[in-house]
Formats: sequence, C-alpha cells, structure tokens
Amino acid sequence: MIDMHIHAVNPQLSGVLALPALLDGPPGPTAAALKQQLAESGAEVALGMGHMGGGAGDPLGIASTLRIAELLPGLHSIGVADPTRIGTEHLQGVERQLRSGRVKALKGYLGYLYHGPDSPGYAPYYELAARYEIPFILHTGDNYSTVAKVKYAHPLLVDEVAVDYRRVNFVMAHFGNPWITDAAAVLYKNENVWADLSGLLVGDEGYFAGVSARGVLQRTVQRIKQGIEFTGRPDKFLYGTDWPLAPMRAYRDFVREMFPEEFHQAVFHDNAKALFKL
Repeated sequence: MIDMHIHAVNPQLSGVLALPALLDGPPGPTAAALKQQLAESGAEVALGMGHMGGGAGDPLGIASTLRIAELLPGLHSIGVADPTRIGTEHLQGVERQLRSGRVKALKGYLGYLYHGPDSPGYAPYYELAARYEIPFILHTGDNYSTVAKVKYAHPLLVDEVAVDYRRVNFVMAHFGNPWITDAAAVLYKNENVWADLSGLLVGDEGYFAGVSARGVLQRTVQRIKQGIEFTGRPDKFLYGTDWPLAPMRAYRDFVREMFPEEFHQAVFHDNAKALFKL
C-alpha cells in the first residue's frame, strides 16, 4: 500500500487549526510514530508534504521531511510551490532540488494562499513539473484554516490549468470535497487529472468510531462513491490519509468502502506507483 498524502512536518500555513506537536518536534519521534501507523494500516510507502517558507537552501521546504526519511526509508518528499516566490534565484534553487530526484511531486496550497491554480505565480512551477515529469498536487475543497479563502480552492478551477498545461499531471487533493460532483466532472474530462481521497474525514480513532455508529461515515462513503462512479475511472483515484489528521488504519477501512474489492489494488497501490514513479 502507498499512502500518498501525509504530513510529517508542520506545513507552516496561516490560520491552520491545531496540529499535533509531533509535527514540530525532532525527526526521531515522528519517524517512530509514522512507522507504527504505516505498519498498522499495511502501508509501506508514504509521500510527505513539505512546508512553506523553506530557506535559500531549501526552496521547496523538503529538508525536514528528508531528515525523517533517513530514519524511515519508505517516506518520500513532496515540495511546496509558492506562487509568491518566482524570482530567478529561487526558481534556480527549486530546479536544483528537482534535479536531485528526491522530490516526487509539487504541491500548491490553494485557498491557504490567495492564489487560484491559474495564478501567474504557479506558471513557472507547472513548467518545471512538465520538464521533470512529476505530478502537481493542488489542494481542492474545504480548508483546515480560519483565514483560508475557499473560492481559490474550488475544483472547477483545476480545469483551467489542466487544459492549458497538458504535459502536467494534476492531482486534486481531497477530491474537491465538498464539491464532489464538480471535481468528478473535471477528472472525467481531463486525461491529465487524478484525485486523492485524503482528508475527507478528520479526527482520531474515537471520532471515526462515533461517526460510524451514527451512520455519518457510511453516508460520506455513499456521497464520494457517486462522484467516483460518475467518472468511471477507478484508475484515476489515489489512496491518502492526511495523517496525522486521521488515523491510518481507520482511514484505510473508510476508503476501502468506496470501491469494489477488484479495484483495491489499483487505488491503494498501483495508481500511485505509476503516477509518482515509485
């Protein structure tokens, strides 16, 4: 199994709601906690999102994730594309990190930053993603922040760049939730668009048990399944948890309910392996 959407470090985004202190701590405890979660869920590989504000030597904010990866070889890094930082020196630094081969994708934090996917600030990052043949993940849907502006994260906006940048493979993080139908339409029409299923429910083990008992989990599964069925493309969906915002084992079971068993191998492993060249 591949969990292609986790946070091993604090993303350093404005207004984000309370995050576990683990994300601000030394790499050892984080690696140990992540190793346990991966083992409990059956995942062997995870892709960790970088953080905003990386220094001159770390323009994609991946250095702290890579330090954890030294203790947990199954962890890979995803760099953060900052549309406000497009100077020549910064982009040269980005390209140096991409040439290292240690960046599996780029990430745009739509909504957390007041830039839609068609912002000119993202254009040089799309060009680099195409050049180095790595996917570009875009946060879509609701935001985990008090100051984010969700209009920038609507999944219909992804259609704009999917059409204009055909050489880039885009991933709509969180399947555009709660705009599932809109996200499904974007995925259906664009061959270069995928969706991950992370962060659709957020909480600890007790929360997942509670929403299951109240039928909320099952109703959420049915709502997501409608979007999946509209696309007719189980090969375009990727398993992710958004850990530590959700426990991996409970979230794995949640996502399993969205697909017939015949598609589990693709959703939980094969689709991500091919897309991220793992």
